[in-house]
Amino acid sequence: MTEANSFLNYTDADLRASMRRAMRLTVILAVLGAAVLTIAFGWQTAALFLAGAIVSLTGIYEWQQLIVIVNAKLDNQQPPRATGFTLIMFFLRLGIAGLIIYASLRWFHGSLYALLSGLGLAVIALTLEALRTLRFQ
Repeated sequence: MTEANSFLNYTDADLRASMRRAMRLTVILAVLGAAVLTIAFGWQTAALFLAGAIVSLTGIYEWQQLIVIVNAKLDNQQPPRATGFTLIMFFLRLGIAGLIIYASLRWFHGSLYALLSGLGLAVIALTLEALRTLRFQ
């Protein structure tokens, strides 16, 4: 099989599995990072990091839900959930994410860089998962 054809065999199930692995990696990195930051800089900085990680994790989850709907529409199938409900939850999550970020900055007096690092965990996890997928395709 040529390399170009291997990407054509990437199914919706493969995508769901990749997103689950990315979410699992985000959780693992969040727990390890919070432990290190608690020891090095205190619990406030670790709490900011975890707040960013929670927003990252929910972001991956909501994008996975949107991908399921788009793939169902492309395949002319019925999506597992109503499209309107998924879109409402997506925008509700954005609002809640904004509240989490605001509240954590307001009440935890840790490092802003820890919050930004937690927010970046999704990018790191998805990048590593993409590299893994490219390597094994």
